[in-house]
Amino acid sequence: MDSTLPADPFAVSSLEALNRLYEAPQPRVLAKVHPRLEATARAFIAASPYCLLATHGPQGVHCTPRGDAAGFVTALDDQTLALPDRRGNNRLDALRDIVACPEVALLFLVPGVGETLRVNGLARITADPTLLARFPANGKLPTSVVLVQVREVYMHCAKAMMRSVLWAGRPRPPGVPTAGEMLASHTNGLVEAAGYDAVADQRLRETMY
Repeated sequence: MDSTLPADPFAVSSLEALNRLYEAPQPRVLAKVHPRLEATARAFIAASPYCLLATHGPQGVHCTPRGDAAGFVTALDDQTLALPDRRGNNRLDALRDIVACPEVALLFLVPGVGETLRVNGLARITADPTLLARFPANGKLPTSVVLVQVREVYMHCAKAMMRSVLWAGRPRPPGVPTAGEMLASHTNGLVEAAGYDAVADQRLRETMY
């Protein structure tokens, strides 16, 4: 069977062509990228029972789900995340990728919260017994721990969650920082938290599509 795709006269194959399709991002969208895990990022991660881990290596790219009790991914300091590797199918796609290439991306979700938190950094795998001992679950220790040296942290707005209605009817858990609070912290005060949050829902709905 011929798997060759037909030529696409509308293909977007250059940055110039891509930029012609989209408006330039607002300044705060670029300014919200933070180099460390400040208080709001730590609070969001502590409330998250689920994240996606994206890696790439010789076999291509992989995106694997990671989940456990809220806070299973732990900030060891403002530059380091620890992600225990629980029992799985032993394909080890993500871990093999990390051995070959340390660049990773994490996407943290909190049930009931529209915003997500994106973290990019460099990862390594350790079997340090002292560190493994910090992450018991059901009487068992993880086989290894993935340590991520954080390079970028930023909040992603709630539009995707609102469009998908993923958390419909589920209340936002108390104590999770708001979009405005995260933006205010990540932009070093460029965004005023209360003012942003007051109009965020209406603005997102008006610009949904």
